[in-house]
Amino acid sequence: MRVWENIRATVMMTMMMMITWRFWAFKVIQTFCWTMAGKQRRAQRSTGKGLVLGTLLTSCTILLYCLFSAQTNFSHPEVPVPYSCAHRPSQLRPKRITNSSQQTTEASCTPKVDVMFMKTHKTASSTFLNILFRFGEKHRLKFAFPNSRNDFFYPSLFQRTQVKDYRPGMCFNIICNHMRFNAPEVTKLLPMDTSYVTILRDPAELFESSFHYFGRLAPFTWKIPGDDKLTEFLRDPQSYFDPDGFNAFYLKNLLFFDFGQANTLELGDPRVEEGIRSITDRFQLVMLVEYFEESLILLKEALCWEMDDLLFFKLNARKGSTVSKLTAELRAKALEWNAVDWKLYQHFNQTFWKKVDAYGQRQMAEDVAELRRRNAEMTSICIEGGRAVEAGSIQETAMQPWQPIGEKSIMGYNLKKNVDKAHRKLCRKMLMPELQYLTELGVNLWITKLWGHVRDVINW
Repeated sequence: MRVWENIRATVMMTMMMMITWRFWAFKVIQTFCWTMAGKQRRAQRSTGKGLVLGTLLTSCTILLYCLFSAQTNFSHPEVPVPYSCAHRPSQLRPKRITNSSQQTTEASCTPKVDVMFMKTHKTASSTFLNILFRFGEKHRLKFAFPNSRNDFFYPSLFQRTQVKDYRPGMCFNIICNHMRFNAPEVTKLLPMDTSYVTILRDPAELFESSFHYFGRLAPFTWKIPGDDKLTEFLRDPQSYFDPDGFNAFYLKNLLFFDFGQANTLELGDPRVEEGIRSITDRFQLVMLVEYFEESLILLKEALCWEMDDLLFFKLNARKGSTVSKLTAELRAKALEWNAVDWKLYQHFNQTFWKKVDAYGQRQMAEDVAELRRRNAEMTSICIEGGRAVEAGSIQETAMQPWQPIGEKSIMGYNLKKNVDKAHRKLCRKMLMPELQYLTELGVNLWITKLWGHVRDVINW
């Protein structure tokens, strides 16, 4: 049955891609036919044909992959997961312990290397992924990666058979790529004492980002009139939203959906509270984008990591001109539309600050200042010009981030040419976009890369 579900999902994706490509082909041809004649018209007609041919090539390739790849979820014998598969014993490290009277004592701890990071969408998760990749390489850890693409066949629920080269009883330390969370399958893949970590973002800001990034992939948005589609949609979401539409999940309660829950539940539905409770019980640390540095300090405390493990540059940031500034009215409408995500966020916002209080507000401020100081130091060492640049100004192809369909709004970095030998490797790793880093770690991304090449050919 699951085989046919996978085939059905891929056929739907294929049909959606064909519709999307033909839509753009039509728009391009229509526009230019109104404004051009002669050779220009013939050239545009050729471009339209190229779009349609590209659709057929990509669609057939993905469909063939679905039919012939080892995506079938056969039943596997239940084999206990090893306790851990770290290649070398971790060294004891000093740890500061604060009691209820805010008095600190010194103790020791062992760095935790078994980590499940639930990578939610549009939540600075690519930045955190870079931290995990470097930590895993440093300690020679075993990653559970997807095969052929950069996610675990999202939006289908995660199955451990989706892991590259999976066999029952295999040992993995870290899993961190996009998935739709499925606790029973994840727990059968990782050691019992694995640390579960995730990250949330203010749902209004997340919705704005998701609408910008994924809006063109949801067909119901095509009928929204005007140039400011976000404002028009929030004016009356129910008149446009199709809960059963292709990719509709990207534009309503996306956080709750990522955690394997239904995203169209009414706020009073008891399944909302049950879902939040299950997430609370499973995840030891829920970070917040708005307090990313404080989140990393809490992570360091929970996992007994070092400050050097937390160094980061902000990846996949959008250029300011593409970010819609939500008015107070639009923000209220976005939160109302994503009410379940808002309830989820408010719950974990409270637990987050309880953890900060337990850590100590003063100590947190000092540690955040130290992390910022070290990041600023790495910026001066690694980054040409000391800041992110637009896609057209990135000099190395290897440093180009993945872009949303139809524009190049994601910024990246240029690596300084005179970086000293001691920092050269670290600088490159810290600046490396997610897809390039996955490839370097040995992940086969042929479907993702094929789609990227086709988009480049037709100048998407």
